[in-house]
Amino acid sequence: MVLSQRGLKILIAGGASDSHSWNLVFLELLLAECGHRVVNLGPCVSAALLLRECRAHAPELVVVSSVNGHGYRDGLSVIGGLRADPALACVPVVIGGKLGLEGVRDEAAAQRLIAAGYTAVFDDADLSAFLDSVSCLADRGRCGVSSRCAP
Repeated sequence: MVLSQRGLKILIAGGASDSHSWNLVFLELLLAECGHRVVNLGPCVSAALLLRECRAHAPELVVVSSVNGHGYRDGLSVIGGLRADPALACVPVVIGGKLGLEGVRDEAAAQRLIAAGYTAVFDDADLSAFLDSVSCLADRGRCGVSSRCAP
């Protein structure tokens, strides 16, 4: 487990079409154990709800999680609103889990998510890479996940 030197305020949410909650509870507990403050919006989060809650909570990181295989599609539906909001445009937003129905990484779909505004895509079950990236962000490191607006 990678512990950060400074905990982040992290907002986690499931995709609009994803009713699974065990993944979100796991992420909440894992990130809290690493010293972060977590707001868990739960499953089936619409783009409007995610935008509203991000404005209300001012997170330092947003994590979108999916296990139903529709994460690529759901992810594209929420990122535009976050990036269009001046207060959220530079907040790191990552997405991960089972993002496609094939059960394998779809590099073209991952690149579309990055191009749409995601900071990172974790659809390869590499929990260590995710935690390392979160830790680097918390420590303001230059590895892994960083703000889209950082130099």
